[in-house]
Amino acid sequence: MKIKNAQAVVTGGASGLGNAVARHVVANGGKVVMLDLQAPAAELGANATFVKCDVTSEADVTAAMNTARASLGGINLLVNCAGIIGAGRMLGKNGPMAGDFFTKVIHINLIGTFLCDKAAAAIMQANTPSDDGERGLIVHTSSVAAFEGQIGQVAYSATKAAVAGMTLPIARELAQFGIRCMTIAPGIFQTPMASGLTPELQQSLGKQAPFPSRLGRPEEFAQLVGSIFEQPYLNGEIIRLDGAIRMQPK
Repeated sequence: MKIKNAQAVVTGGASGLGNAVARHVVANGGKVVMLDLQAPAAELGANATFVKCDVTSEADVTAAMNTARASLGGINLLVNCAGIIGAGRMLGKNGPMAGDFFTKVIHINLIGTFLCDKAAAAIMQANTPSDDGERGLIVHTSSVAAFEGQIGQVAYSATKAAVAGMTLPIARELAQFGIRCMTIAPGIFQTPMASGLTPELQQSLGKQAPFPSRLGRPEEFAQLVGSIFEQPYLNGEIIRLDGAIRMQPK
């Protein structure tokens, strides 16, 4: 598959990594539907559409995927970027973490990814296969926190590890339909989540990466998505995109 032929759905597409993926697809001739709770700040042209969607709602996701299929003429790429950090200690200053808080992070980061996966795959399985028998690609966004979760990331790390853990089982199950599943585990990127930090702290975090010693750029994440889309032998794997950073306990 070539990115110019992408019929992409990107969750969390209004900003951050998701918006970078949407921009990359459109810039290279593909079409995209962005799913998010709020519309993107800037229009991306005739080949980009926004659909409001709460990824924790199965009804919302199913309706949004059907709208995307109608708008795009099909779906052959799903990129899951919707998520929240959900920072908090298990035993915080105000007492133990509320179970509802932990559950909320799971609903958005993990269950939201699963709901989008199954809805998109159900549509992809009807695609006309390529010469390789390929019908589509699903991309998860995990995090280096899945492997080196820091203090205060118990909920976030749990969901990102789970997203990574779903990769191979999904790839194996969907192989019969020619649908691949891959996961990207980014390090610290220049996204709205990081923009709340002071420039000094952002620079300090960037220096923790051996090389390049800076924060990741959203367009680098988007480029990797494009490369995975065009490389059919990449399947069932987690790729770290992190400048060789290894996170410390805090």
